[in-house]
Amino acid sequence: MSAPAHRDGGALPSFRSGELRNPELSAALRTLELTVRRRLDGVLHGEHLGLIPGPGTESGDAREYQPGDDVRQMDWSVTARTTHPHVRMSVADRELETWLVVDLSASLDFGTTGAEKRDLAVAAAAAVTHLTSGGGNRIGAIVATGERTVRIPARGGRLHAQAMLRKIATTPQAPDGVRGDLRGAIESLRRPQRRRGLAVVISDFLGPIDWERSMRALSGRHDLLGIEVLDPRDLELPDVGDVVLHDPETGRTREFHTSPSLRADFAAAAQEHRRAVEHTLRGCGAPVLALRTDRDWIADVVRFVASRRHSYGARVNRVPRQ
Repeated sequence: MSAPAHRDGGALPSFRSGELRNPELSAALRTLELTVRRRLDGVLHGEHLGLIPGPGTESGDAREYQPGDDVRQMDWSVTARTTHPHVRMSVADRELETWLVVDLSASLDFGTTGAEKRDLAVAAAAAVTHLTSGGGNRIGAIVATGERTVRIPARGGRLHAQAMLRKIATTPQAPDGVRGDLRGAIESLRRPQRRRGLAVVISDFLGPIDWERSMRALSGRHDLLGIEVLDPRDLELPDVGDVVLHDPETGRTREFHTSPSLRADFAAAAQEHRRAVEHTLRGCGAPVLALRTDRDWIADVVRFVASRRHSYGARVNRVPRQ
């Protein structure tokens, strides 16, 4: 098993809602900010191009077509001149408006490696904020627990970014028995309609995939990114014999014996669900960044950004609309 996230460079401060006094919260947020800046500074050069190198409004250079390129970006004049198909690379707008959809339903108030998925969701929000800040860019958030939805207007500046992260980190936990509503959170971003930009959905994506239609509609106006936050116990059960499990989103409690067959069935079902989530997100045009509480999450972010920059223009995850 990988080293717990709190033992390496991807340390996660705890943001268990209601347990931190103001000085402790400020210190935790400052620690997170320093960690993000130390590890991510230099990952991007110039503007926000690199996190999600999607279509912009300024034309860039043309390059030769590669399998998987979006045919809508074909540069027919260069193609005719060279007799080889070329696509026009576009540069992202100078001012980017980013919206975070942060799922803080009860299933994220869980962790077995010294950090909760809630902590990882806050950290992911901080990383996206750092990667998209500066140059007049704005960022806002929709935070949903299933019981309530908090809307934070999109604004620019470091003070706003800090206040937004503080608001996300201090969002009260949902009461026991309240289901999350990721589809409703995505719909809250769709209406009222906002200017074209980047939409980042942060969730563990557990539960029914009833948000696909809303995500597809969102992709018609925004570039998308899905950030999946997971704990090892979301993927496999330990061999601990008899165990009592409680589902905070339904309020149900059941006792199980973790037999080899049960553990195998659980792991297979978890893997199948993850494949379905990834397939759905990619079908909506959203690349997937997977973060885990037992891994160096910032290293995963850096690898994701590097891979996106390397594969710019060769995306294969967007499917034609029917």
